[in-house]
Amino acid sequence: MNTFVNIARFQYSSEAQIVKGKLQSEGIQVFLVDQVLIDTDPLVSQAVGGIKLNVYTEDEERARAILKEIESYSLDDEGRPVICPKCESALVKVYTHIKDVRSFLAFLFSFLTFALPIHYKYDYHCENCEENFSLNEQEN
Repeated sequence: MNTFVNIARFQYSSEAQIVKGKLQSEGIQVFLVDQVLIDTDPLVSQAVGGIKLNVYTEDEERARAILKEIESYSLDDEGRPVICPKCESALVKVYTHIKDVRSFLAFLFSFLTFALPIHYKYDYHCENCEENFSLNEQEN
């Protein structure tokens, strides 16, 4: 009996499709869960846990190795890796959120007009030490 294992989650289907294509080109069968739901309304992505990328259990190790090869981390505006201010690791990923009135109003406008969000605030998360930080804080 074939069972599945979740090996990654994505906020948008375009990200999931790129990784799915890479894994399929390596002969690994991939199943995306909640893709249609999030394509219908991208604003629910965080509420449902994103698009889940599942593979057969027997392909998990090989799929994770491929993901590790292509995993991308955040770059600053000059193309340099973002460095964690706490542990100086480059294993930093960017996350978007609604934090202030401007972000909330943009979210509300997007929600009411069925448009994609047009204003985000970005925070960074270090996968090495679990530190959350902003580039604005890092520059000050």
